[in-house]
Amino acid sequence: MSSKRIGLAIDSLAGGGAEKIVLTLATELKRLGHEPHLLVLTPHYDYAVPEEIPLHVCFDEGERHIIAWWRLGRSVARVKQWFDELEQTYGGFDLILSNLDKSNLLLTRAGVSPLYIVVHNSIEEELKRERKLGLLAYLAMLRTKLALNGQALITVSKGIAQEIRQSGRISPRSMRTIYNPFDIEAIRAKAAEEHPDIPKGDYLIHVGRVARQKRHDILFQALAKMHKPLPLVLLCNNPKKAMKLARKYGVADRIICPGFQANPFPWIKAARLLVLSSDYEGFGNVLVEGLLCGTPVISTDCPHGPDEILTGELAKYLVPRRDSKALSQKLEQALEYYPPFADSQILTQVTIDKIVADYLSLCESS
Repeated sequence: MSSKRIGLAIDSLAGGGAEKIVLTLATELKRLGHEPHLLVLTPHYDYAVPEEIPLHVCFDEGERHIIAWWRLGRSVARVKQWFDELEQTYGGFDLILSNLDKSNLLLTRAGVSPLYIVVHNSIEEELKRERKLGLLAYLAMLRTKLALNGQALITVSKGIAQEIRQSGRISPRSMRTIYNPFDIEAIRAKAAEEHPDIPKGDYLIHVGRVARQKRHDILFQALAKMHKPLPLVLLCNNPKKAMKLARKYGVADRIICPGFQANPFPWIKAARLLVLSSDYEGFGNVLVEGLLCGTPVISTDCPHGPDEILTGELAKYLVPRRDSKALSQKLEQALEYYPPFADSQILTQVTIDKIVADYLSLCESS
């Protein structure tokens, strides 16, 4: 295949799963001889950006409310100008992948093409959460979700695609599932690195930002109910908030919270178990990362992704969401026995070469 110029648009490069996936894709596309461009709305970076990949930023650091109703028209005009300048400088894009709500809204309103929108999370669950926060928050998010109408969508799990079909809220022009990519060799190489702060004894691990979606409250309640008082390592971007919540549930003395780690894999590899306690996900990247690092994983059976990752014998390690007692019991059970998982089916479906080939095939159909 000839070299392709691919734009990877995203709200920022803060420390989330979508951001990591975008950087993984960009790095592999560059390695294969293509021309990826990182198109970032606002300059917020938790991950290191590879120097060899062009990075373009649309808005200044201090600019806020870029998709507020009173600002949206100006922001769309700015995005249009941004893309015009990029194409004048580098040439047209063979493929543009938009990731996350602000990018989706602005790029669809700006009419950039050839555009595919990557849906990283449960639309209905996110809307339910915003509805609880109030009408204005709900309507603001609903506007970003309705921007997907008539668009070409890529869902990162089959569950998201099924939800979109069943809800009928959005009518996409087309829809296809492409799992998130994992550079298996790179992950295992990073997992072999040493880190002096990793605990020496047994511990559990949770990786994820401190947000309502991740249900640290359920996690801490489950930890308190366990008979075996193992410590829990939290890799998150807000240790202060995490520890405040841990104190509320009486488990602060068992929490190790080193903060966000650019390389979480040695921490995951050294853990006895990795646990995901979320109310919802888009795919559940950390579950695959746990399996790749040789660490057993336990997850809530939340929409969407975990039931596509933990299949066969591993399906018994899915627990009902919001049930701290069931989660604690399953953690205890997994400490006693966990089946072999080196040949898990999902690990053959998320290899980076397969996923990148799937994305490159979109260039031919654009």
